[in-house]
Amino acid sequence: MTVRAFLFPGQGSQAVGMAADLFREDERFRALIAHAETLVGRDLRALCARGPERLLARTDLLQPLLVAVSLGYHRRLADRGIAPDVVAGHSLGEITALAAAGVVTDETAVTLAAWRGELMQEAAVDLDGGMLAVVTDRREEFLNWFAAAAPSEVVIANDNAPGQLVLSGRVQILGELARRISAEGLGRHRLLDVAGSWHGPWMAQARDQFGSRVEQIPFARPRIPILLNATGRPSIDPEEIRDRVVESIAAPVRWREAMERLRGMEVSSIFEAGPGRVLSGLARQNGFPAATRIFPVGSLRGVEAAAAA
Repeated sequence: MTVRAFLFPGQGSQAVGMAADLFREDERFRALIAHAETLVGRDLRALCARGPERLLARTDLLQPLLVAVSLGYHRRLADRGIAPDVVAGHSLGEITALAAAGVVTDETAVTLAAWRGELMQEAAVDLDGGMLAVVTDRREEFLNWFAAAAPSEVVIANDNAPGQLVLSGRVQILGELARRISAEGLGRHRLLDVAGSWHGPWMAQARDQFGSRVEQIPFARPRIPILLNATGRPSIDPEEIRDRVVESIAAPVRWREAMERLRGMEVSSIFEAGPGRVLSGLARQNGFPAATRIFPVGSLRGVEAAAAA
């Protein structure tokens, strides 16, 4: 049996100039961007084309833009007869996955992303928060050390792969923790260029406000399973999906567990629909063998390459 998985990226995968081919050739995509622009009150086409990067990375602008871009490439894959059997989205990408599975429309997904980005941006304004990526080949030792030594102001926000974790908290405290990680020889680390400390308890207010808004949006039963960030498990229950999508704003992303579940589905091909190749790399780090074909689809050329293969 051939099982196709579609993965949708989150913040950090964007780049100035992304989706230039969609803007040029895809009327449906341009309409979706126009919808996003009415929600955020900005010229997103110009921002996408020329930046600046600092503004492109701003959460309230990036989230609806990135969902629209990922859905643009997803729909072009569908036009070529390539459809998923299971979907997952990393952090923000989970909103894209809702539309890909038929839980909400493309326009509603962009609306949800705009709400999510707006509320997260507001929550981050006075926090001086950030995120620290840690790459380690001593996972269990690191986790034991973190449980004993890390201050309460820092949490594990993303469990991305056996050897990759992301910490969330105040930038100053993350810097101090990074120095201790180096001193202990527990791994390499890098402070991420993000606008806040996502997926931690500091996002509780944004989560609750988002939940109040999402209550008004009908969620349909998905055509295919969605692997959820908050649990790492698949679901086809609309109410569970709604609850977990809201929860995930302030909860860790359990991507490693989701990829373990995906491997158990005997996936033959993975399509990363959206800019960048972050999730393609994480798929290999999570044990997908060379026999599993991985297609980064961040351009129309990528769509054609996937269709030809």
